[in-house]
Amino acid sequence: MATTQHYMWAAGHFIVTLSALRYFIASLLFRGPSVWWYKTSFMGAILSYAIVCNKSLGTPQPNAAWVRRALADENVQYFLLSIYWWYSRPITLALLPFAIFSLFHVLTFSRTALMPYVLPQGPPATANGTPTPHPLQKKLQLWVKTNYDSAMRAVAFTELLIMLRVTVGAILFRNPFLMPILYAHFLRQRYYHSKFTQGAIALVNGKVEEYVQKPGTPPVAAAIWVKVKYLTSTWAGNVLVPQQGARRQ
Repeated sequence: MATTQHYMWAAGHFIVTLSALRYFIASLLFRGPSVWWYKTSFMGAILSYAIVCNKSLGTPQPNAAWVRRALADENVQYFLLSIYWWYSRPITLALLPFAIFSLFHVLTFSRTALMPYVLPQGPPATANGTPTPHPLQKKLQLWVKTNYDSAMRAVAFTELLIMLRVTVGAILFRNPFLMPILYAHFLRQRYYHSKFTQGAIALVNGKVEEYVQKPGTPPVAAAIWVKVKYLTSTWAGNVLVPQQGARRQ
């Protein structure tokens, strides 16, 4: 049975989903979306991730071991990132990964905690068993299961686009120079924890390699790419861009 804390967690994801949808629709219609919806979306994310972090890590402890464990936790990384995006000047693309995560949480919560109370349940499959879920619940479960991996890949590619956006933004003085540095550290952690991020980076690396090695490509493009890979692999501990012949984990 869902607890009060679970309902608060779900409420945060409902806030993200609905506020982000409102913000995206206004953006697509060129109606000048209100910053209020953007900020509200991240407030919902902060609420949900704070609850998850508290549940997984417990009360913060004033010691190095707890801090190291917290910083290595994916939920803590997204919690800190949501605070940073909430505080910073709005970047529409930054909201998309949180909206995708929240959509799947909202659908799953609705199926498991809300629909059983509003949709008629079928007879138990076995004696003394639980009621059979409504067909709509089954269809929703199948949709979530079928589309989850595709959605996570979309998140991974979106996060790479965000990295490009904040880097270009720093060059054009549209966002702080610190932003791409902080986001690069976030992506580094994502690479260590997410197979989807690993796959996205490998695909992008392959496409760029194909382009710079193609006949007719200016030599300066290949030289720049080699430098970028060297700096990236050095900073990331020779993990993000494996050396030639290295075995992928």
